[in-house]
Amino acid sequence: MQFIYNVEIRIAHARQLVPGLVAIPLLFGLGYLGMLTLRIARQSTTDEARQADIIIVMGAAEYRGRPSPVYKARLDHAIHLYLQHYAPKIMTTGGAGGDPQFTEGTVGRSYLIDRGIPSESIVVEDEGATTVQSLAAAAEIMERMDLTTCIIVSDGYHIFRAKRMLQARGYEVFGSPREEAAKGRALRYYQYFRQAVGYALWKIGMAV
Repeated sequence: MQFIYNVEIRIAHARQLVPGLVAIPLLFGLGYLGMLTLRIARQSTTDEARQADIIIVMGAAEYRGRPSPVYKARLDHAIHLYLQHYAPKIMTTGGAGGDPQFTEGTVGRSYLIDRGIPSESIVVEDEGATTVQSLAAAAEIMERMDLTTCIIVSDGYHIFRAKRMLQARGYEVFGSPREEAAKGRALRYYQYFRQAVGYALWKIGMAV
């Protein structure tokens, strides 16, 4: 009986420890994501544009061959950088996204040509369905073209993650966020936190 009593006491003690053992990694994970969120927030408003080999425009939605307002703003910002001679080439990125006729990359190319960018200055990545896929393909294109530096153009909250993905492949990367309308603080930090989660998943091999 004494043996059974001792076992029950130990089980009770173990049950008391379980919440603490669960809480420690949970608190550590939340702290890590919080730190990342703040770093993403700082990066989101920092324009690092400088001389580079190519400007990479992260894709966004297109509607029947026309860029969405978000994508248009990114492309317009890339045009501005190109005309300011920050880089001699622009790469548009993004796959079909469910559209049987158009890809984000090719829509971006058409938009740039319509606004006077020479076709020979445009490079297209049109297969990536996610940020990870598009940047992996963009990195391969840069390698084939013997390019080593780039400017990433996207929404501010997206720059941190995109930069780190290309830096992990050995490229020198500068972020240049497109102009955005003012957003509420809660929405901005929600976007930063989502990117922090996406970055953390990418770091452990769960590509998103």
